[in-house]
Amino acid sequence: MNMHKPPHPGEIIRDVCIEPLNLTVTDAARALGISRKTLSSILNGRAGVSPEMALRLSRVFGRSAEAWLRLQQQFDLDKVRNSADIRKLRRIEAA
Repeated sequence: MNMHKPPHPGEIIRDVCIEPLNLTVTDAARALGISRKTLSSILNGRAGVSPEMALRLSRVFGRSAEAWLRLQQQFDLDKVRNSADIRKLRRIEAA
């Protein structure tokens, strides 16, 4: 049972990293070494955090790359958990 929907990592990047530092999306993208369009896609939930992006976020904003990837993984798993039909699947038991 899922208690709450995990936020997309883009929301966290915006709320915890960009806004408190009064950065524009353009400035943040420049600091991350990516295009404004790429960052905008992440911030708006249209793209996820890849391992490379996790390294960039870690270097520029802190937290470990693993922490950024966990945020993405939690979001992805919740999304699939609410849409995948696995009711007919059963565990295979050892004989």
